[in-house]
Amino acid sequence: MSVEITMISHADEIRDALELATERALHAIGITAADHAMEICPVDTGRLRASITHAVDGDAAYIGTNVEYAAAVELGTSWQKAQPYLRPACTQHSDEYKELALRAMKGE
Repeated sequence: MSVEITMISHADEIRDALELATERALHAIGITAADHAMEICPVDTGRLRASITHAVDGDAAYIGTNVEYAAAVELGTSWQKAQPYLRPACTQHSDEYKELALRAMKGE
């Protein structure tokens, strides 16, 4: 009687699944963070709020806007008080973002 043992590696499949789950998590976090920023963004014409979006690049999610006066609103100027909307959206919801990441890793 002979016994043959065959080793099968699923490392590539596991890596691909983790990469996909990470990308899903980052998009979910980016969308949610952008939504939070839109909720607290000061509004005059609505242009700034409407321009807030997210992007995923590698292992990071970014939220922001391409409106030229966005930094002046966020950081303030010598004549305008700061009205942060991006930084609070990123920093004040970390528990929610962790939960989104966990759910994505579980495939939910």
